[in-house]
Amino acid sequence: MVNLPNLFTIVRIALAPLVAASILSDHYARALILCLIAGASDGLDGYLARRLGEITTLGAYLDPIADKILMATIYMSLGIAEAMPWWMVAVVFGRDIFILGMVGCGLAFTSIRRFPPTLWGKVSTVLQIAAALAVMGAHIGLATGAAFVLWLMIAATVWSGIHYGWRGLAMLRTAAE
Repeated sequence: MVNLPNLFTIVRIALAPLVAASILSDHYARALILCLIAGASDGLDGYLARRLGEITTLGAYLDPIADKILMATIYMSLGIAEAMPWWMVAVVFGRDIFILGMVGCGLAFTSIRRFPPTLWGKVSTVLQIAAALAVMGAHIGLATGAAFVLWLMIAATVWSGIHYGWRGLAMLRTAAE
């Protein structure tokens, strides 16, 4: 069911190609504004769903997909625009592919069906957002210290990937007992 909160989620998905076009055409101020609008829509969709009692299965699936589409688009665009080193883009994508692979194996070969996010996963996500915004801000003279934020993001992303791997093995051990 498409409701008001889900429309905000759909807006976030629709903003992704506009953010990419802005980054790729060297319009970082526009990209930054669009990212802030997307971020506001992310907070608003969840708030409205809870406030209006309109939490739907579609929204539960669509919200994290919208987040990943937006973040993947931003990171790919920053890599293509050479605003961020490709190896950093690869670390972000590599962690997500690793986690998706673990979830896929868990679904295919075990009875485990819950894969909740961890604190380190959330810290990594916040730092990935902060790093992307810092890089865009640096291109328009708003942000200083973008390199520091990028290194924090890399450290948190690598650590969260290791932590998810460790937690996945612990879940497998528990399921096997």
